[in-house]
Amino acid sequence: MSEVTVRKPRPKHLALNQIKQPLPAIVSILHRISGAGLFLLLPFLLYLLDRSLGSPETFETFSAVVGHPLVKLLLIGLLWAYLHHFCAGIRFLLLDMHKGGDLPAARMSSKIVLGVSIALTLIIGVTLW
Repeated sequence: MSEVTVRKPRPKHLALNQIKQPLPAIVSILHRISGAGLFLLLPFLLYLLDRSLGSPETFETFSAVVGHPLVKLLLIGLLWAYLHHFCAGIRFLLLDMHKGGDLPAARMSSKIVLGVSIALTLIIGVTLW
């Protein structure tokens, strides 16, 4: 007797909106995106640092720029990106040390990273707003 295997038809293209990623994959993708965002917006952050540490006139420029609601929103987003990148980096360091590599622990640590980064962003963001 010959054994017949039934194969599912392979997709011809990747429809990224139809693929359901697991939570650890989402945390990993957000870790990369947050790192790239922090790197790309580093000149803006250095500009703000320069304006804040200069003369009283440049500090007025800093205050005017940071006082704009869109800049505040951008800075809150950067705060979340930094906190998420930091928390996910600790998670990945632990995974590199073979701590929490099994599936339930990986899912739990992903939930913790997302929860802690959002909670810290809300706490710090409300305090600084």
